[in-house]
Amino acid sequence: MTQGLALAVLLLIGALAIIGPSGLLAWGENLRLLDQRKGRIAVLEKEHQALANRVALLNPDNADPDMVGEQLRRDLNVVHEDEVVLILDHE
Repeated sequence: MTQGLALAVLLLIGALAIIGPSGLLAWGENLRLLDQRKGRIAVLEKEHQALANRVALLNPDNADPDMVGEQLRRDLNVVHEDEVVLILDHE
């Protein structure tokens, strides 16, 4: 009786090692998901670098005048009286 129970437990453990959520059959899927997530991390790191650069350019201690002017125009619709606004249709 105990030998049969021990055999059943061993078979269950073996089956889980092969078909379980972290078993051999799931290995390929896990590698595919890992590659997807590495790609997403690369995209997010690039966005983070762009935002960090923008923050550095808008730092109140040493703000880039061109960046500040661009930000004012975009966010507050501020236009100097001698400027001409061209609206471009983006398609």
